[in-house]
Amino acid sequence: MTSLLTKGGNSALTNVTAELTVATRGIECDVSALLLGSAGKVRTDNDLVFYNNPAQDGVSVADCTVTAHLDKIPRDVTSVVIVASADPAHPDTVFTVAPSLTITQPRSAPLAFTPPNFTDRETVVVLAELYRRGDGWKVRAVGQGYASGLAGLATDYGVDVDDDTAPTASSSAASVAGSSVNSPVNLAKIESRAPALVGSARQAGQALTNAGIAGRSAAVYLILAHDHNMQELYESFAIQAFAERVLALSANLDDDGTVPVIFSGEPEPFLENISLDNYRGRISQLHTQVDWGWGYTVESMRLVTSHYQSSGADDPAVVIVQVSDEPNDKAEIRSLLQNSASLGMFWLFVGFGKGKLAFFRNLNASTSATFNNAAFFEVGKNPGAVPDGKFYSGLVDSFATWLR
Repeated sequence: MTSLLTKGGNSALTNVTAELTVATRGIECDVSALLLGSAGKVRTDNDLVFYNNPAQDGVSVADCTVTAHLDKIPRDVTSVVIVASADPAHPDTVFTVAPSLTITQPRSAPLAFTPPNFTDRETVVVLAELYRRGDGWKVRAVGQGYASGLAGLATDYGVDVDDDTAPTASSSAASVAGSSVNSPVNLAKIESRAPALVGSARQAGQALTNAGIAGRSAAVYLILAHDHNMQELYESFAIQAFAERVLALSANLDDDGTVPVIFSGEPEPFLENISLDNYRGRISQLHTQVDWGWGYTVESMRLVTSHYQSSGADDPAVVIVQVSDEPNDKAEIRSLLQNSASLGMFWLFVGFGKGKLAFFRNLNASTSATFNNAAFFEVGKNPGAVPDGKFYSGLVDSFATWLR
C-alpha cells in the first residue's frame, strides 16, 4: 500500500535507487532537480539537472521522473531538491491545483505527497528534498511554491540565471508586490532576497492588518528549545521551517531582514542570526554546534534582554520563545517577566513537541500573578501542520493586544 506524506513529513529511503515522479492536473510542467552542498547551495551551475542537462552525479531527469542513484551521489552533495515548474512557453500558467509526487523504490511500498493547493500565482514548486541521514538517505515533503519562477528558485539555491530570464523575475516581483495591497511590507525586497518566503510574508502581513497593527515596527527574536525531545523535529527540518515562518513575520516588522536566534537548553545559550540572505538550511547548520540540554529557558531570556537593551532600539521587541517541556527555572522566568514589563518587551511562548506545557499554558491563569507582556500559543506536535493564516494569527493577536 502507498504511504502518504504530509507537508514537513519525512521517511527513510530503503534502497539505493529511488524514482520520483511528478503528476499535474490542468497544466503541463517541467521537472528538474538541484544537487546541493552543505551550505544549501549548488556547487556549480551543472548541479541543476533538467532537460538541457539531464544527468549529473547519480541524478537524472527524464520527462516527469527524477531518478536518484543514491550510492553514486558524491559525499559533498548533502541533499537533492525535486522541482516542478510551469511550462515557460505559457507565461500566464500558474499552479492552483498542486502537483503530486510519487516515490518508488524496488521492494518497498511507494510514498506519495500532494501539497496544499496554491493561491499566490506560484509557477514553481519545490516538492521534496532527499537528504543524508547518517549513512543513509531520507525524503522530506516540502511543498514550497515560488511566485517568482525559476529565477526566484535560482536565487535561493545559488544558480546563476541567464539574462533572458531576468525580465520574468522582474515582472513576477512587480505582480507580487502589486497584489499585496493589505501589507505595507516591501515584498519586492523579499522577492529579490528570499523569494520562497514571499507567500508566508504576505500571510504574516495580512495577520498584522487583521490585528490592526500593520505598519508598526518591532524587533523580533527567536528562542529555540534544544533538548532531546526536539531531536526528531530538528532532523526532519520542522524547526528550520518554523524559523523561516518567523523570519517572514520579521520581514513585516523589522526592515533589516535579520532575526537573532538563541538555542536554549544549556546554562550558556548560543546566539546567532538568521536572515533573508542566509536562511536556507541555517537552523540545521547551527544546531549541530550546540549540545543537547534541558530546561534553561531563563538564561536565553536573559541573553535576549541584554541584547535588546544594548541595541538601543526605540521600537518594542517581540520575543518568540519555542518551548517543548516544563522549565526547571519557573520562579526565575516569572521574575524576569515582571522585571522586563517596563522595557518594551513582549514574550510569546510557542509550545510544541512531546513534553508537558502546563506551566506556560497556565502562566496567566492565576489571579495573583499575571503578566500582560506574555502569552502562550500552542501549535501541537508539528507546527508545519498549522496553516499560515492560523499560525500568524496565533503569533500576532496577543502581541497586538499588548501594543494597544
